[in-house]
Amino acid sequence: MPAGHGLRSRTRDLFARPFRKKGPTHLTTYLRIFKIGDYVDVKVNGSIHKGMPHKFYHGRTGRVWNVTKRAIGVEVNKQVRNKILKKRIHVRIEHVQPSRCHEEVQLRRKQNDKLKAEAKAQGKIISTKRQPKGPNPGFMVVEGATLETVTPIPYDVVNDLKGGY
Repeated sequence: MPAGHGLRSRTRDLFARPFRKKGPTHLTTYLRIFKIGDYVDVKVNGSIHKGMPHKFYHGRTGRVWNVTKRAIGVEVNKQVRNKILKKRIHVRIEHVQPSRCHEEVQLRRKQNDKLKAEAKAQGKIISTKRQPKGPNPGFMVVEGATLETVTPIPYDVVNDLKGGY
């Protein structure tokens, strides 16, 4: 029999619940609040079949564009040949979790605001742009250092046949 091409084909391990994570869904999943513009990770919960997204979207990160009673609309990028399309899908909240992809940006924004406020109080102008790490600083070799010349040991066929040096 040839392999099937159904909606959930090749998802035996993909949608399987992790080790020691089986059982009923925790209430935190249902009590979470999602707002429009939040970043979420689509992570399919195989034990709940309703509102399950297609396997393509499993593991993808997107932005919330719509919030309904039991589901949220997520906008996910999908590459189709040479273009990237913004796909809008509705997913039940059991299959999404808040993404941590934006935490570092928000933290840096807070730090930059604090630095700008301090600089403004001192009357200075600072740049909060991230700078690439430059090359390592140069150094001088001390005059009293001894130089050691390293050369390879010549290969000797006769000694190699006898068992080495």
